[in-house]
Amino acid sequence: MPNKLLLAAAENERMRGLVSQSALTRGVVHRFVAGEEDREVVAVARRLAGSGLRVTIDHLGEGTTTLGQAEAIRDTYRALLSSLEAADLAAAAEVSLKVSALGGSLPGDGYDHAARLTRDVCAAAAAVGSTVTIDMEDHTTVDATLSILDELRTEFPSVGVALQACLRRTAADCRRLAHAGSRVRLVKGAYAEPASVAFVRKREVDDEFRRCLRILMAGDGYPMIATHDPRLIEYTLHLARDGGRSAEDFEFQMLYGIRENEQLRLASNGNRTRVYLPYGRDWYAYFMRRLAEKPANLLLLARSFKPGSAN
Repeated sequence: MPNKLLLAAAENERMRGLVSQSALTRGVVHRFVAGEEDREVVAVARRLAGSGLRVTIDHLGEGTTTLGQAEAIRDTYRALLSSLEAADLAAAAEVSLKVSALGGSLPGDGYDHAARLTRDVCAAAAAVGSTVTIDMEDHTTVDATLSILDELRTEFPSVGVALQACLRRTAADCRRLAHAGSRVRLVKGAYAEPASVAFVRKREVDDEFRRCLRILMAGDGYPMIATHDPRLIEYTLHLARDGGRSAEDFEFQMLYGIRENEQLRLASNGNRTRVYLPYGRDWYAYFMRRLAEKPANLLLLARSFKPGSAN
């Protein structure tokens, strides 16, 4: 399970300033984040696509507090999709977005703003031959996110959504969404959730991931299996063989900078493999959650503060 202290650090403004403003940490950050500008992430996407991998690109940012900020993020996605089309990458790349970044957490009409702006991004993606997957955030956002998904799929049936296996409700959500044309990304979950709504022990989360995976693989939708766990990867392949799923009927997804050799191995063996590719200036919270998931990565950050490590 994610390290709670590191998850807390993801919300700590003092720590944010220390890490974000230090030039010494940039080399470590770039292991997990594909730059801050469109041109940087498009270049990384081109390199990965050339290796037989697909990508889903996430413009980082969860601290939207005004409608103007939300609309600016919408426009950033539109520009990114245009850049992907210009680079002939739209077929290999989709985008991932968070409802909160597009106004979902704004008071009053936040839901309506998020639904409208997310639709705008979906329309821009469809226009260039790409699509969108909606990321899932903490448990308080699930109902609103799935409601927006239902609205969008009437017009854009290929829109996907992430579901977190750690939440107690997710098996039921998987059953509802395991229908033809439905794209579901199954993740373990990277938020510190209360035991009243989530499984908190690692073994429980792993068991629930397998349970949700069985539901999705037995359904008629398109499962997107987001894991780096070798056992879960093999279990997915086992379910695919037993269920008669072809390599075009599901895909693996992994984070940029993690188990890169395994990504290439899966792709070379004919398995659709997509890399979750985050970029943008507001990378701190994402970066800290990656450290929380694997605290051993904290050693990389600690080394970056040593004298002489900036070279």
